[in-house]
Amino acid sequence: MTFDAAPGADRSFLFVLGSSRADGNSEILAREAAAHLPAGVSRRWVDLNRLALPDFQDGRHEVSGRPAGEDERLLLRATEEATDVVIVSPLYWYSFSAQTKRYLDYWSGWLNMPGSDFKERMAGGTLWGVTVMADDDHVVADGLTTSLSHSAAYLRMRFGGVLTGTASRPGRIRADERALTAARTFFDRPAPLARFPYEETAGAVA
Repeated sequence: MTFDAAPGADRSFLFVLGSSRADGNSEILAREAAAHLPAGVSRRWVDLNRLALPDFQDGRHEVSGRPAGEDERLLLRATEEATDVVIVSPLYWYSFSAQTKRYLDYWSGWLNMPGSDFKERMAGGTLWGVTVMADDDHVVADGLTTSLSHSAAYLRMRFGGVLTGTASRPGRIRADERALTAARTFFDRPAPLARFPYEETAGAVA
């Protein structure tokens, strides 16, 4: 884990890198967006490939769950301490990479740890996404966007949306001027409280 800026500002961004390839297109796009955050904002980068995380095991109905390893404890603390969590994953089969999905599965475990206040600590924070895909039509990433939005709604977080780009070969995202332009102001956009579709419908009726 690395820090790009000293902590102490009101906001603290955690960028969770879920690509199976180092310096992938999604990471390049995320770093472009991060470069335009205010200077005093803390930025922490976590590469899931560098953490010794076993596959997630659901232990909700077991007498004694699997003890958390050091990397899991560090990841939990980093997640809870961030005001803004940015999921950085290429679009694989119209959803997250395996590494990213495993990280989100760990959220389920953290929610159910004895004495856990994970849900309370995440509430009010903001969830963002960055993804790059080979397709020019970014509607194919709707599944990933919906998953993040619903996850934010469940935890009563805000959802800032997903920054998307088009590239396949390594480094080609740098040729996507539309994505690079959007990255420069991506974190300036409003992040409303995430809501499930049925909550939005109920609000409209009321």
